[in-house]
Amino acid sequence: MKYFSLNKTAPVATFKEATIKGLAPDKGLYFPEIIPKHEPGFYVDIQKFSNEEIAFKIIQPFIGDEIPVAELKRIVTETINFEIPLKTITDTISSLELYHGPTLAFKDVGARFMSRCLGYFVKNNDKKITVLVATSGDTGGAVANGFYNVDGVEVVILYPSGKVSSVQEKQLVTLGNNIHAIEVKGNFDDCQQMVKQAFSDKYLNEKLFLTSANSINVARWLPQQFYYLFAWKQWTDKNHPPVISVPSGNFGNICAGILAHVSGLPVQHFIAACNANKVVPDFLSTEKYEPKKAIATISNAMDVGDPSNFVRILELFHHQFAELKNTLSSLSISDDETRKTIKEVFEKENYLLDPHGAVAYLALQNYLQEHPQQKGYLLETAHPVKFYDVVEPIIQQKIPIPESIEGILSKEKLSTVMEPGFENLKEFLLSR
Repeated sequence: MKYFSLNKTAPVATFKEATIKGLAPDKGLYFPEIIPKHEPGFYVDIQKFSNEEIAFKIIQPFIGDEIPVAELKRIVTETINFEIPLKTITDTISSLELYHGPTLAFKDVGARFMSRCLGYFVKNNDKKITVLVATSGDTGGAVANGFYNVDGVEVVILYPSGKVSSVQEKQLVTLGNNIHAIEVKGNFDDCQQMVKQAFSDKYLNEKLFLTSANSINVARWLPQQFYYLFAWKQWTDKNHPPVISVPSGNFGNICAGILAHVSGLPVQHFIAACNANKVVPDFLSTEKYEPKKAIATISNAMDVGDPSNFVRILELFHHQFAELKNTLSSLSISDDETRKTIKEVFEKENYLLDPHGAVAYLALQNYLQEHPQQKGYLLETAHPVKFYDVVEPIIQQKIPIPESIEGILSKEKLSTVMEPGFENLKEFLLSR
């Protein structure tokens, strides 16, 4: 498989090159030249396959012979060695729980897969790789955990000060060793802009071997298809495909689901569930894409004013607006609506949503009210305990703390505070 830049002015790359570079030389996102198509029988008989077999079948065409079969199977097995259950909430709404991994967030899948691919690719490399990543929430912890103590790899994570939950912050600032956390006195867009400038700085790239672990990286983005297939395996009514509601910030997660759908996965419709950051809902209403400064909300991982991966979604639909609108709708949910949803679902259905899942739940509920013959599921992308400071006052109860979180809450914070601005980041990177 070869990958081309969506800016169309860079040479094509192999999977290995695209993984190591992260961003193409012309600053475009890499995109596969061919979208694999799977035979309908695979989806009909999906229960016959193990999750490991399903994941290998989905990812192998994107990698070809660049990773040996046995090694790729090992990577896949280690990536998905935790439960990903589809839980029923109501007669029409289910929840795909993506928070049973080591950092209690959906990004464990992509981060674990990418870290193992990168570890394989740099095994015999004489130059240390620096993974540079901006996070609005869960990416930081998942990347930190996935790359912790990986030989030949240093990780630098930028996060907006005061705009990630206390648990999310602890997950990325307590590891140390090869993990370096930078607390930026700004918002996520400031962090993302600093990272993008780092990749475009010629001098910095001559001195350092930089790559990214955001969902812009194909090795982070592509394996997120796995759990959409696992949900279909658990979906009981194969004659009526689901409506899927995805909490959406940088749009990598829903983009992976749409990619799986283009490859053949049966899906009735996708909903990009957004908070007050509603660039995409506005685009689908007006056909005008207008990035805006990110607004801070209680569903902070979705606080993105210029989602990087939306250009990949446009490419999947060949930039045909009518075709896109037929498959994807998008809705903006307020913080007040999010709080109300958490409270009502907890009290009526005895199911606890995190703020991101609540946004997706309400967006799905609203859609199903207009399409009463359909059913669907939401992606519950993080454990509610990661947002206990938001959720506990709403339900007026304490959330039991999982062992994996309890151990880090008292650990010392290891981070560097930085003002927004690329020159500050450049100085930090060159001084290491």
